[in-house]
Amino acid sequence: MPETNITPLTIREASPEDVPEMLAFIRELAEYEREPEAAVATAEDLLRDGFGPQPVFQCLIAEWTEDNVTKPAGMALYFHFYSTWRGNAGIHLEDLFVRPQFRRKGIARALFARLAQISLSRGDRFQWHVLDWNQMAIDFYQQMGAHMLDEWRIMRIDGEALKALAASRT
Repeated sequence: MPETNITPLTIREASPEDVPEMLAFIRELAEYEREPEAAVATAEDLLRDGFGPQPVFQCLIAEWTEDNVTKPAGMALYFHFYSTWRGNAGIHLEDLFVRPQFRRKGIARALFARLAQISLSRGDRFQWHVLDWNQMAIDFYQQMGAHMLDEWRIMRIDGEALKALAASRT
């Protein structure tokens, strides 16, 4: 007897063919985070950095099937890091995004579960950043078992300051 309990959700590794959809997700996330002008990545950037000879990120694509139509519902883009103190690796989630019409269907939770599996296969840490105003996301993350690292602050050098530092003499 054929199985009839088929889930409408599929999570798979992204492929180069997914780059246009990945860019769309990135731009939609930038809109949501109130910085649409900051999303300047191009298809060439994603192809080079995610699917070239030395990929620096990986991406999961969530697809939702309803009425025999499969649509891209969300993505999770992540990369690996190494903890010298712990002596093992982990993953850093750069972007998690589920389109509004697909929210509250368990997609973000399923992406998180898959990321946890990936993280455990490589080490024992899974981390990400969250904007302080995004209470909906903070609440969701805490439901997943996450805790806020209040004692740490993110430091960044970019743009002209990075170029100036790189050009300085040691």
